[in-house]
Amino acid sequence: MAHKERHTAPKKKGGAVKILLAVVLLLVLAAGAAVLFARSEIHGSGKPGTEVTVSIKQGSGVAAIAQELKDAGVIRSAYLFRWYVGHKGAAAKLQYGDFALTTGSAYDDIIAALSTYAKAETVRITIPEGTTAIAIARKMEEAGLCSAEDFLKEANEGDFSAYTFWQYVPEDKDAPDRFMKCEGYLFPETYEFLKDDTVHNYVATFYAQFDAQITDAMYAKLKEQGMTLNELVTLASFVQEEAGNSQDSNVAQVFRNRLAEGSPYPRLQSNTSSHIQSDADNNYLWNWVAPYYGGWDNIPENIVSAYDTYHTAGLTPGPISNPGIAAIRAALSPEPDEEAKDAYFFVTDLKGNYYYARTLSEHNANCQTAADVNKTVG
Repeated sequence: MAHKERHTAPKKKGGAVKILLAVVLLLVLAAGAAVLFARSEIHGSGKPGTEVTVSIKQGSGVAAIAQELKDAGVIRSAYLFRWYVGHKGAAAKLQYGDFALTTGSAYDDIIAALSTYAKAETVRITIPEGTTAIAIARKMEEAGLCSAEDFLKEANEGDFSAYTFWQYVPEDKDAPDRFMKCEGYLFPETYEFLKDDTVHNYVATFYAQFDAQITDAMYAKLKEQGMTLNELVTLASFVQEEAGNSQDSNVAQVFRNRLAEGSPYPRLQSNTSSHIQSDADNNYLWNWVAPYYGGWDNIPENIVSAYDTYHTAGLTPGPISNPGIAAIRAALSPEPDEEAKDAYFFVTDLKGNYYYARTLSEHNANCQTAADVNKTVG
């Protein structure tokens, strides 16, 4: 029986080529459309747009600014705007504040507008060195920015892990006798705050300034001394309260001598944080902690004990104020005068003189000298 041979027609290669060409064409068209979009976006639509107000917060980076512009409809691509600002080297020129911008504007026009300082509604506040956290919170409330309660809550409980120093601040569970976590780290400075900003941003402004003060060299020095950041700031707060002047290094040295291993006087015995109940004294426990709890008898016993420097040896669990950078540096690396190098005591008179002593008998004599000077004052 004869068999018929089957013949298969060869496949045409032209089909694959056409598909490839179609893909290439689509890619070219897409690229062309992207170029046209970018050109139109960068140079503006040329059509009358809508005027909108865009609020740029202080400290905003290019990415945040670009997103604000996109959310407001001023631009269509946050990524493209970021690239263009970088390409133009204009990042450092961009300001914060409230800006009236028009949708569909050319990027150059937007950058020019954002480079002109826009006077936003701000509040200027000066925080003196040695101000307590509670006093700072009250200043924020008096300025109409936020309530003191909200400020302290955010300062103590908020997440500020973006800042290097925050990892070295003990958590509440590790510092059960501490009064406030934020105390010591709300850096004293003159600030200009935007009205209607968030409480978190207000607190972050203080913390960012503190973070900028503590350099890598200072962290290295702390490690070299076996000292924690919390111990440094706590010691600095006592230096700030007892001196805060040209005597910072001398006072810091006296306290460090008392804190040294084998010290015959291991208690700070500072009236700035003690059992003394007197309105006339600058006493952290009486003037700040007691009112917070509604009276001296309401302060938890563990906190009274921990912050009474006549009762407990060593440093308090946390700072007693927010010290300035001079006090912090003096606490870290004091450069004392000869009279204070080995001293364990100091006393001051009403004229601002400081007297240093190595022994209790010398100190008692200095106290009498100071008392005699005080009689001549006023």
